[in-house]
Amino acid sequence: MNILFLMDPLATVDYLKDTTFAFMLGAKARGHSVFHLAKDGISLHGDRAAFEVQPVVPHDNPEHLFDTEPRTTMMDSDVGAIFIRNNPPFDQQYLMNTWLLQPVAERIAVINDPAGIRGANEKLWAMNFPDLMPETCVTRSREEFIAFLASHESIVVKPTDGFGGSGVFVVNRSDGNASVIFETLSANASQHVVLQALVPEASQGDKRILLLNGDILGAVLRVQDGDDHRNNFFAGGKPHPTEITEKDKAVVERLKPHLIEQGLHFVGIDMLGESLIEVNVTSPTCLQEINRITGEHLEDRVIAFAEELAESKS
Repeated sequence: MNILFLMDPLATVDYLKDTTFAFMLGAKARGHSVFHLAKDGISLHGDRAAFEVQPVVPHDNPEHLFDTEPRTTMMDSDVGAIFIRNNPPFDQQYLMNTWLLQPVAERIAVINDPAGIRGANEKLWAMNFPDLMPETCVTRSREEFIAFLASHESIVVKPTDGFGGSGVFVVNRSDGNASVIFETLSANASQHVVLQALVPEASQGDKRILLLNGDILGAVLRVQDGDDHRNNFFAGGKPHPTEITEKDKAVVERLKPHLIEQGLHFVGIDMLGESLIEVNVTSPTCLQEINRITGEHLEDRVIAFAEELAESKS
């Protein structure tokens, strides 16, 4: 089967952290042909799609990650599965690619479904389940920011389209920079930001749980490094083993039917203590870290799922 990876340039792949790279290795190990699809490589001809792709042979070797061949054009009839794995932000090109892929998603396994990605902002989708979350407000109003901060000892302020911990601030009532932080993230009250009550367990790390078709695939605890309040690996957080609690399972069971209905097959949810913080659907990470902790090869299960999904559409 030909598997396309719509992703950032190959030169950006991190051997030790990149979940997409693990998927590529898993696809190769299961006998599939791997192709890199750049974000500007999709075109539509009626309801048929053409892809400008680069054949890739991935290697489990930090000194030599890929062998590549010249770019070529492939029609959708020759494609078995497409993994959408561009990193956020969800910009105009990201949105365009979901539109371009939508007509072929009925006959090709697309992970995740373009409409599902389009409808699930990673910072906001969880607000469909407010009882699972800390108190949260999404606003561009300075007055609402001041009122929300006044009602909490400390809050988290973050952009609606960030990733990897970028632009995430902890603000307390006495912080003299509070207004400046809000003005900066909201572009002077012209863009919405997320305000969230600070969860006390945040200092103990946040738990990333990977889900495959609504079922728990694996989990890792991300713990902040030094004095940085951010637990994300991109921000220097360190991976630690963790347990799946009964509360985690209950949260997953609440989300599962909605994720399946929207074709959100590979998802990463973030838990702080017993609170759901985010539902990541664009290019969830942490699979390699979980593999190293558990000794598993979770990518094999993901590729096997892609095989089954492709078979169901043939």
